[in-house]
Amino acid sequence: MKLWTRFKTAHGRFGFGVLQNDQILEYRGDMFAHPLPTGATIALTAVELLPPCEPTKIVALWNNYHALGAKLGKSAPVHPLFLIKPASSLAGPGETIRRPQAYAGKIVYEGELGIVIGKRATNVSVEAAKDYILGYTIVNDVTAAELIEQDPNFAQWTRAKGCDTFGCIGPVIAQGFDWREGAVVTRLDGVERQNYPLADMIFNPWEQVSRISQDMTLLPGDVIAVGTSIGVGSMKEGATVEVSIEGIGTLTNRMG
Repeated sequence: MKLWTRFKTAHGRFGFGVLQNDQILEYRGDMFAHPLPTGATIALTAVELLPPCEPTKIVALWNNYHALGAKLGKSAPVHPLFLIKPASSLAGPGETIRRPQAYAGKIVYEGELGIVIGKRATNVSVEAAKDYILGYTIVNDVTAAELIEQDPNFAQWTRAKGCDTFGCIGPVIAQGFDWREGAVVTRLDGVERQNYPLADMIFNPWEQVSRISQDMTLLPGDVIAVGTSIGVGSMKEGATVEVSIEGIGTLTNRMG
């Protein structure tokens, strides 16, 4: 399994490569189009990790786990239910989650798996969808929860989830990860709040890529946040959220 990551050096140089233990094997070219190794190795401690990709959009699913749907009394959807988090919401590993200036309400963490699109996908079949996935990452789908129903005339999902720093992803893209054996574990200040199996998904990753690609074109680097399950909760300033998936790693962000 390859763990792709993007980084910035202390001198401000940007790059990408494959993480191996405490070293990054640097590559050149385009991560999504036949990248080539440079032969250089960089110590992990010498760089700042960036979001492992730069999506044009984050497609975020809702009600995609049987357990959460049962708890909420929601029937399984017939098509993935989703919203779009803009590219400007992107935040990387270690980056501070910032409260919107005009919002004083509850801010919620949601630990999730993220699908990273590897090549342009339009009207893809379920059978072919796997070939359009570069790999998988971790997502914290941060939400200003009280904004969703603030206006009774229109549910403001995009506003609530699209604020700057609310699209936390990283630390790597795991190429070759088997989601069927995985679980998402979310800890708030070291206390476990979520622990759920990815196999409980209503729409699996291949079905998501296929169905969503029939609604809109997915581009290389775009991320599908596959939805969350039971255990979502609020976080206050100073809190640290860690979302872990064995085989991918841990995405850590602090609420500023």
